[in-house]
Amino acid sequence: MDISNHDYKKLKELEESLWRAETRFDSAYMDTILAQDFFEFGRSGRIYQRNDTLHGASPQEIKAKFPLKNFRVHEISENVVLITYVSEVVYEEIEVANRSSLWVKTSNGWQLRFHQGTPVVE
Repeated sequence: MDISNHDYKKLKELEESLWRAETRFDSAYMDTILAQDFFEFGRSGRIYQRNDTLHGASPQEIKAKFPLKNFRVHEISENVVLITYVSEVVYEEIEVANRSSLWVKTSNGWQLRFHQGTPVVE
């Protein structure tokens, strides 16, 4: 099983959209890509539910570095993939984290079911 080039590009676009303010804080857009049972283990250690993600944060600039470092798509089954990468976000310092996302292909397209961020201590 190999993921198609079309799906790879779409998944990369979707994952990067989570790091762009214009899509991350667009509740209609996020409502379409977050699965109903979505949850996240945040870099902070907090657990976020779908509603937290849709309505929790105030819009703000996200200073993520692109392209996402070490971006990989690991096919779990025909309609399930695990995406892994390293995020680098500039605040007062650069915050680095290992990231993983579980995406499921539905009749409406790819939806995010789970995300985890784990801080990298250098």
